[in-house]
Amino acid sequence: MPNTYDLRGRSAVVTGAARGVGRATAELLLANGCSVTAWDANSCDLPGAASTRVDITDAAQIAAALARYSSERLDILINNAGYLGPATEFSAHASDDWRRIIEVNLRGTMQVTQAVLPIMVRQGGGRIINLGSLAGKEGVSGITAYSAASGGIISFTKALSREVAKHNVFVNCVAPGPLDTEMIRNLGADVVARMVSDSPLGRLGSASEVAHLVAWLCSDASRFNTGAVFDMSGGRARY
Repeated sequence: MPNTYDLRGRSAVVTGAARGVGRATAELLLANGCSVTAWDANSCDLPGAASTRVDITDAAQIAAALARYSSERLDILINNAGYLGPATEFSAHASDDWRRIIEVNLRGTMQVTQAVLPIMVRQGGGRIINLGSLAGKEGVSGITAYSAASGGIISFTKALSREVAKHNVFVNCVAPGPLDTEMIRNLGADVVARMVSDSPLGRLGSASEVAHLVAWLCSDASRFNTGAVFDMSGGRARY
C-alpha cells in the first residue's frame, strides 16, 4: 500500500522543483491534494502545478513571484533549490564557484524564507522545510563550501524555529546523504562509487524517499516537530 498524506486544501511553494528532490516532492504533494507552485531558475513543466521562473539569489525575482502567487494561502514552503559545485580540494576551489554555492544554498534559502514568512505569520501558521545535507552535519572533504552552506542551513533552521514557534510556524530540515540524482552523478563515477561503498545500505538514496519524509513533515502527523534535523543517509550518519 502506498504511503499517503492528507494535504487537501493546503498550498505550497517548492523551490528547485524542475528536477530531483524538488520535482519528486512537488509531485508527491500534488498527489496528496496539495496545491503546488513550482519555483525554479529553469523552466519547469510540472503537470498540475503552477510554475514560475525564479532565481532565488535575486530578491526582486522572489518579490515578483510572490506578487503573481495566486493561492489565497501559503501553507508550506519547501526550500529545496541548491547548487553542489565540483568535488575538489578547497585550496583549488575557484572562489567564484564557492561564492555561488553560498549564494544559492544559504542566502537563497534565507531570502525566500524572509519573503514568505510574513504571509504565514499573518494567516496563523505554516510549515517550512529546508533541504540541507548530511555534509552540513559532518563535513565532507572535497565539497567543503557545500558542507559549510549546508551547516548554515541547519543552524538557520534551528534558530528560526525558536523565533517563530509562537506563530504556529514549524521549521524543520531534511539532510540527505548521497542521492541518485543528476547533481550527485555529475560528481563523476569514482566519487559516486566511493559514496556507495561508504553506505551501510550499499546504495544511493532516491529523491522519492526524501519526498516522503518532507510530505510527512507537512502533514498533521507531524505536530510536535520544529527545529529538528532529519538525516536520510542509509546509515552513513554518525550522530
